[in-house]
Amino acid sequence: MSEDSNTALSNSASVKKSWFPFRGALIGLDYGTKRMGIAVCNFDQTVAVGVETWNVRSTDQNLKHLRHLIDEYRGVGFVVGLPVRLNGVEGEQSVLVRKFGDWLSKQTNIPVAYWDERHSSNEAEVLLWSQGISPEKAKDRLDRLAAQIILQSFLDAPDRTLVPQPLET
Repeated sequence: MSEDSNTALSNSASVKKSWFPFRGALIGLDYGTKRMGIAVCNFDQTVAVGVETWNVRSTDQNLKHLRHLIDEYRGVGFVVGLPVRLNGVEGEQSVLVRKFGDWLSKQTNIPVAYWDERHSSNEAEVLLWSQGISPEKAKDRLDRLAAQIILQSFLDAPDRTLVPQPLET
């Protein structure tokens, strides 16, 4: 791979055998069926910032909003938190998240990388508690912060290709 190729290989199921950008804004998502935490990083992919918590609506409204975020932040890729159990096994929620991520990539023509989100919500709760904010009073902040933690973890990883692989069936 050449230094100026501006991309890094990703083994994610939805971007398998394709290139995942290592420059440009990435949009981090903590996907849930009711709410979705959203974060974005800078062009150099060094710092993630929580943007918002989106209340999940209809498929069309969700897609319209995500396309708006792509345009607003000039997004070149998505990093979607993948809920993996503590023992490393994917559960039912992981299947839903992968289905969402694959759909999102097809609809937007932007690559999706899945990233292990274990402990991201716990880390977000601890950060909120340390600021004197009860997580029950800050659900909006919790999801946004969890998305930021997921995206920052991806950015800080020495090997971004070590994303969780789908279970073989």
